[in-house]
Amino acid sequence: MSFYDQLRHFADSHFLAVMVVLFLLLVLWPFRPGAQRHNHAAATMIFKDDTDGE
Repeated sequence: MSFYDQLRHFADSHFLAVMVVLFLLLVLWPFRPGAQRHNHAAATMIFKDDTDGE
């Protein structure tokens, strides 16, 4: 088996699983317990020190 075939097999099997796990972690990260305070701070950050155009 050539080096290319080994890399291709790794990319087709293991790396796909790693990417799926990483995707799920990134999608579920904002919903973890205790993240509500950070999410609210990020959502209202653009309104901090807002002077209503004055």
